[in-house]
Amino acid sequence: HPTDGPPSSLHPTDGPPSSLHPTDGPPSSLAEARARDAADPLRHFRDRFAVPVRPDGQGGTEPVVYLCGNSLGLMPLEATRRVREVLDAWGGLAVDGHFAGTAPWYRYDEPIEAMQAPLVGASDDEVALGNSLTVDLHLLLASFYRPTGRRTRIVIEGNAFPSDRYAVAAQASWHGLDPATTVVEVDPDPDGRLPPERFEEVFDRLGDEVALVLLGGVNYLSGELLDLPRIVRAARAAGAVVGLDLAHAIGNVPLRLHDWDVDFAAWCTYKYLNSGPGAVAGWFVHRRHGQDPLVPRLAGWWGNDPDRRFAMTVERRFVPRPGAAGWKVSNPPILALAPVGASLELFADAGLDALRAKSLALTGDLLALLHETPGIRVLTPSAAAARGCQVSIRVPDAALVHHALHAAGVIGDLRDPDVIRLSPAPLYNGWEDVWRAVTALRTALPG
Repeated sequence: HPTDGPPSSLHPTDGPPSSLHPTDGPPSSLAEARARDAADPLRHFRDRFAVPVRPDGQGGTEPVVYLCGNSLGLMPLEATRRVREVLDAWGGLAVDGHFAGTAPWYRYDEPIEAMQAPLVGASDDEVALGNSLTVDLHLLLASFYRPTGRRTRIVIEGNAFPSDRYAVAAQASWHGLDPATTVVEVDPDPDGRLPPERFEEVFDRLGDEVALVLLGGVNYLSGELLDLPRIVRAARAAGAVVGLDLAHAIGNVPLRLHDWDVDFAAWCTYKYLNSGPGAVAGWFVHRRHGQDPLVPRLAGWWGNDPDRRFAMTVERRFVPRPGAAGWKVSNPPILALAPVGASLELFADAGLDALRAKSLALTGDLLALLHETPGIRVLTPSAAAARGCQVSIRVPDAALVHHALHAAGVIGDLRDPDVIRLSPAPLYNGWEDVWRAVTALRTALPG
């Protein structure tokens, strides 16, 4: 393994959209939107997904405008073949499928895990797959939240995803601490934003009381991409361990976990990674921890040396595998892993720089059109460095507007009481989707 982190070529740039994606304002008509799609070098990736359809009113069907990748990504067509391949091996080989066939199950997870590494700015040995997101967070927190003396506090976003709040509160209780005083929430500013200064103020005020910081990379509600490098630097300067929940960030925005010196991170794979409902989650452990077998963890047999995993009458002591794989607990669900590999290959084929450039252009045009739409409030920052795919808007009568959008074939999602989220994913969305969504929204708005 390299000793100084992944090569810089793994890291996508975070600059302005490339010349392949227009920057001179949003399309002014459906025809112009279609022309931009026709010129998009990534357009053909849409054909590799199953896009839901609805009746077109003329006896046929038309594709819906699917802008809900922030909740569940579309199904890659290749996923069907991958799952069928596993089923065929199970039917034809039974237990021998662990070591025979075209894709033996015993180490089935390892090449899929490696495909995650470029998406988070890590090396292969720093990433792994298994379980689900909050389970992985608990397994990682068991290792990295070790309150001692005055250093007991956990810092999170004030508008963090509820499951993260439940997890850190449960960890505080597990250690006999009161979550009400142990968990410190950094509240957003009046615009709903979380500038790094707010975290720095908390770290300065609490000092050596902060044990751990757990942050979302992209806030689930507002769509804001936090200034992770700056916040991580400030947290580590305060002596805290830093973990990230990247459910809304992986496959969406550039990440450089190794270089940012993040201690650990976890993510689901069913949103922008398009791996299916409840899909297997992934995690990152920085090499300085992964190469240290003395870091405490909740151990299981899949976290030890694969070549000695079945030496059950000899091994009495758990010896963790080096790297993030040392945090594995149980054997992975092969059927659930198959779609993950199908999706990650699409990211490798498309290229992270190209996807980010298209994402910035698409979302920038969506924001421009929304800012021209009266009667709504845009929550997501306009600055390219502060957003990913997701655009969140606050609207009156949001439930009725959301229902009207759905009836018009525009699939976003609603967060009570008044936030609608629309997320054009660059792998399968285009400018026609953006144009149709805004047109439908303007029709659906009250008044």
